[in-house]
Amino acid sequence: MGNGNKSLRAVLFDVDGTLADTERDGHRVAFNAAFGELGLDWNWDIDLYGELLKITGGKERIHYYMKNYAPPGTDRLDRDGLDSWIASLHKVKTKHYVSLLEQGGIPLRPGVARVIQDLRDANIKIAIATTTTEENVTALLKSTLGEDSLGWFDVIGAGDIVPGKKPEPDIYHWALEQLGLSAQQCIAVEDSENGLRSSLAAGLDTVVTVNDYTRVQNFNGAALVLSDLGEPTQPFAVLEGHAFDNGWVDAELLLKLKG
Repeated sequence: MGNGNKSLRAVLFDVDGTLADTERDGHRVAFNAAFGELGLDWNWDIDLYGELLKITGGKERIHYYMKNYAPPGTDRLDRDGLDSWIASLHKVKTKHYVSLLEQGGIPLRPGVARVIQDLRDANIKIAIATTTTEENVTALLKSTLGEDSLGWFDVIGAGDIVPGKKPEPDIYHWALEQLGLSAQQCIAVEDSENGLRSSLAAGLDTVVTVNDYTRVQNFNGAALVLSDLGEPTQPFAVLEGHAFDNGWVDAELLLKLKG
């Protein structure tokens, strides 16, 4: 296995929908709580939020909703300072989201904690590459993996540190530069078509773990498409690709994917 480490030096994880099912029962709930707190007569139900997820980034999602879905009479699109108003609304939403995490309401997906530990044991670097805010990432990791878990990650790329949100490859380029590694030495783990387009554009082999919102999306180009990362007691389902007869993702399977 030591020889294999030359071909796999790091695994880069997306966050929302990949590490945890944060979208439907986390971010969506927090957006609605923020709308209520600010007196907005908006409600993002489960189906609508699935549509809004086509837009990457919370602030971008709010703007898209205002343009395409907001009730008649919403005049803020033409107002001065729209971006700062949306940013303020998004901060309120983040406060509600972090509160949900601190209450332990959003567990990690199957296999995530085990895979992270296995990669650490194999001396394979781990990184985060996401468009969610650093505050959201920190809160999720601390609430699920413990206070010390931030130090396990060699790089955490989050939020607005790059100009282009996924499906642009900017966040992956940034993370690879921080790691000092080439895309050929790494694997990305994603859950959505936008995330996959981002990682592929950065030249990364990518494992996709689908969720209820993303399972019908187009994952052409992924190295492997799975129901989740799997556990020895709860094997994954292979949706596309070849898993070498494995039932759960671990360092050994990822090394095999790198050939």
